[in-house]
Amino acid sequence: MSDGRPAATIMIVSKNRRDDLRQAIASAVTQDGAVEVLVIDDGSTDGTAEMVSGEFPTARLIRHQESRGLVVRRNEGAAAAAAEIVVSIDDDAIFTTPRIVGAAVAAFDRAEVGAIAIPYANVNRSTAIYQQAPDGRQVFVTDTFIGTAHAIRRDLFLRLGGYREELFHQGEEADYCIRMLAAGFVVRLGYGDPIHHFESPRRDFRRMDHYGPRNAIVFTWQNVPYPPALIQLPATIAAVVGLTLEPRRLMTRLRGVLDGLASCARIERAPVSRQVFRLWRRLRQSAIPLCLADVAGELASRA
Repeated sequence: MSDGRPAATIMIVSKNRRDDLRQAIASAVTQDGAVEVLVIDDGSTDGTAEMVSGEFPTARLIRHQESRGLVVRRNEGAAAAAAEIVVSIDDDAIFTTPRIVGAAVAAFDRAEVGAIAIPYANVNRSTAIYQQAPDGRQVFVTDTFIGTAHAIRRDLFLRLGGYREELFHQGEEADYCIRMLAAGFVVRLGYGDPIHHFESPRRDFRRMDHYGPRNAIVFTWQNVPYPPALIQLPATIAAVVGLTLEPRRLMTRLRGVLDGLASCARIERAPVSRQVFRLWRRLRQSAIPLCLADVAGELASRA
């Protein structure tokens, strides 16, 4: 960039996944162009910081002695980033080619684009590629992005307050994206080479089963205007409870529901307008990706 800053900051937050992180950083440092690789160690005890310092001297390391979670650390990382575009991957993901970050930066060629949903595949599950635009010529938009494969405008992210840290785990991306939409910015689907996410098919569902229902309820409480909230809140509860009938997981989900309802009593509502909510729901429910031109009028007249 003309001012000497990198074109993008690649941010990776990690805790006690030294070997996975090694692969993630190795793919990040090979990205084309001027990029900063920023690694945030969220209280690791497995030698993560020593590995990063010893094997990747060009990466910038921020080390914490205590763990505060992914949401808090990603907010801190965005504030600390040297570039105006921040590309985020999980520590169990890799860039498959050196072109991915450059393609994400180039996709911010419209002022209305506040974030890029970068194509990715959960390769331990299938070869399916998600978050990919039908082609690279038009601006296709969506309702949200996944945390392991996205890019954001740093100044906008900080201006909107970043992720809501009371969500702690899961659902922070959708919450940020609906607030971004209310501010007049969209999530653009990326196009090109995918990120590979090595998510284990054998996952510990306990935390997901608690915070998934809890944060879905909090999302509705905070963001959905009346009267739609009166319909969506019970529908959300029914949907998240009905995802599993396995007794142990069901009990965990029910505790998450109770936690969500209790959290609503402590959290102030800040709903988007009805028009923004209708636009967000249209993006979310559309069977095929919409173009920016399809929603430009609604975006410009949001109120």
